[in-house]
Amino acid sequence: MEIAIIAHDRKKELMAQLCIAYCGILSKHNLCATGITGKYISDATGLEIERLLSGQHGGEQQIASRIAYNEIDVLLYFRDTKPEANTDEAFDLIRMCDLHNVPVATNIATAEVLICALERGDLDWREIVNPRSQYNLKKKHK
Repeated sequence: MEIAIIAHDRKKELMAQLCIAYCGILSKHNLCATGITGKYISDATGLEIERLLSGQHGGEQQIASRIAYNEIDVLLYFRDTKPEANTDEAFDLIRMCDLHNVPVATNIATAEVLICALERGDLDWREIVNPRSQYNLKKKHK
């Protein structure tokens, strides 16, 4: 599966802790993240992560674009809970997930549910929606 990860500044440590806890599961999937979040997680876990632009320089828009083209299967998006942090970009990103049926977690409880569902195969229906993902292509050739 193609998993995108975004964490606002006040949530980066929590995202890193989640990724440490579920490193074994996440390592079986293709990960991309906004720039600083990707570095933070990679440094903490050793996971291979495609680093996009930082969020403030267009990384969230890059992920939104990938969602629009069905190139993302799951979004882990830990947003700052301050009201001023709820930007139009954040709203648009979640709207894109709703529009394209991409499961999204905005807190650690939902993220754990989605990661465990990945491990059980509960999200394999995404293979039908996203047959060109690198993960799905590798799986077919095994």
